[in-house]
This record gives sequence, structure tokens and C-alpha cells, in this order.
Amino acid sequence: MTQNSTLHQNTQGQPKRFTLMLTGEDVLEEQGDNQARKGLPHERFLLGDKIPLAPILLLGQSTINFDPNLEIACLQPVHLHATRDHLILMSQDQIDLTETESTQLLNVALALLKEDFEHSLLFQNQHYWFIPAGPFSKLASYSIDQAQGRNIDWWMPHDIHEQGIAKRWRKLQNEIQMLWHIDTVNEERQARGLPSINSIWISGIGKLKDVKAPMAFAQASTIVGQHPLLTGLAKFCGIPSMTSDHIEKLDGAFAWLDKPETLWPQLVSQLLNKQLDELMIIDFPNGKPRERIFTMRDIQKKSWIFWKKPEVLTLKDVIQS
Repeated sequence: MTQNSTLHQNTQGQPKRFTLMLTGEDVLEEQGDNQARKGLPHERFLLGDKIPLAPILLLGQSTINFDPNLEIACLQPVHLHATRDHLILMSQDQIDLTETESTQLLNVALALLKEDFEHSLLFQNQHYWFIPAGPFSKLASYSIDQAQGRNIDWWMPHDIHEQGIAKRWRKLQNEIQMLWHIDTVNEERQARGLPSINSIWISGIGKLKDVKAPMAFAQASTIVGQHPLLTGLAKFCGIPSMTSDHIEKLDGAFAWLDKPETLWPQLVSQLLNKQLDELMIIDFPNGKPRERIFTMRDIQKKSWIFWKKPEVLTLKDVIQS
């Protein structure tokens, strides 16, 4: 594994490098306040310790101008699945929510949202609603990506600096749940065998000015990946972005992909053909970011049979090396 490269240089005098970030998993350790740490490892890496996810998502999905000092919250209609003794947050790709349903549910809840948040909605689409956080600015919350598939007792919003904010949110959440319970959207969904939209989730509260993009991202020439977080952060940094994982030119790109292994043959080919000098892999062992640089030599299996053509490691092997 190479740390300081002196390989072929591109026009900017830098090695031809492709950067691949992997999804980080939670390391569930009890904190002093018995709360899980806010943010998945890759969310903290991309956005900084304050993890202002909502304004970045808003930036990437809209053309509206907003104050970078404005505290913004992200709201999402969700399904909480009831087990025998707790509730589990279902992921967004499992609920099959349509744009029409999302709009209808929002309209039912809009008066309550305006009253409690003390602001009007900034922007809405099928999966995300954005509103100035107002009295909920100091509420600690977790993204759906972090909380999904788990007992929500650990992941419900909680107070950090001011007591009573979480209680106020739960009251609003309960009022909206009651309205949605009797709404025709859920009647029709249940008739089609779909999970009801039985709650609302708040997360990502923060200011755009608090975003701290890492150097590996900010210096990229292209950002590649499907997650809307990437689109907003690329726009924030002034970098072109694409959601397709079919990438012609890997040199200078930063990617975070749902299935990174599908890109591996192309990566190996470009390393072999000198279209790339280096591959940087960013992963998160024990929840902490790790940046490693690999050359073609590093991804080949070592063999004592010197005349045999060396085999190439799999992406999984390289990650685990």
C-alpha cells in the first residue's frame, strides 16, 4: 500500500486518483448520557461533527435561496412497524410512498407544522419536507439512514441544551399521527396491502454554514453516487455530480456507491492501463475514518511462482487487507 506516490502526474501535477468511500456502520457504545452518537460515520465525515444534513439535502433538491445561518429541519413521513414490545422504523425504500400521497399527507399536517415550528414550509418533494427549525433548533435527532430497522427507543429526538423541546416534538408527532390514522391515504394504502404512513420523522437540524466537507471530497473533479446527500454537498462545493454509477473518466472522481463491487472490474482495468495511478479507499473501521491509497501492485495477489501472471484481489479482499 502506497502512502506517498511519485507515479504519473496529471495536468495539475497530481497522481491520477479515484476515491471510493464506503458506507460506515454504527459502533453502538453507550455515551455518558445513554444516547447513541449522532450521525453515521460517513455522515460525520462528509458534513463535519455538527452534521447539518437538512440544509445540504435542501440545497441539492431545490433551487431556492436561503440564509446559510438559518437552522433547517428535515421532516419525512414514515412507517413505524410494531413488534411485540417495541417499534421499528421502516426504511424509505420499503414504504413505496407516491408523490401524490406525500402531498396529501403534508396538506393534512401543514397547519400543525406551521403553528409549532412558527414558520412556513421552505420546500417539499416526495420524500423530504424542509422547514426552518424554529423552537426545535436545539433538538438532537438522527437520520432515517441511522435509525431505520431498529428499535426507535434509542433513536427518538432528545433534549441536549434545553429541557422540554423533545416533549413538545412528541406532542406534535402524536397529533399528526392521529390525523393520518383516519386519512384516506392510509385507508387506500392498507387496501393495497401497503404499510400505513403512521408517523413523521425529524432529523438533520442544522445550518448550511456549519458544513465542513473533507479535503478528499472538496478537491474532487466529479462526485458520483445516488444518495441525495452527495448532490447537495457537491453543489455546496461547486463540483459537478452524477447519480449514475457508469463513469467514463475515473481520474479525479469521488464516489459513494450502493454497490461499489460492480465498479471494481473497471477500476482494475484503468489501473492496469495507466489511466489511473492510485485508488483511495475511505472506510470506517470502529466508526473512525480511514483513508488508504492503493496502486496496481497493492491489489495483486503475491505468488512465489514468478512466471505466473499475478491474480487481482477482489474489492472485499482489498478492503480487509
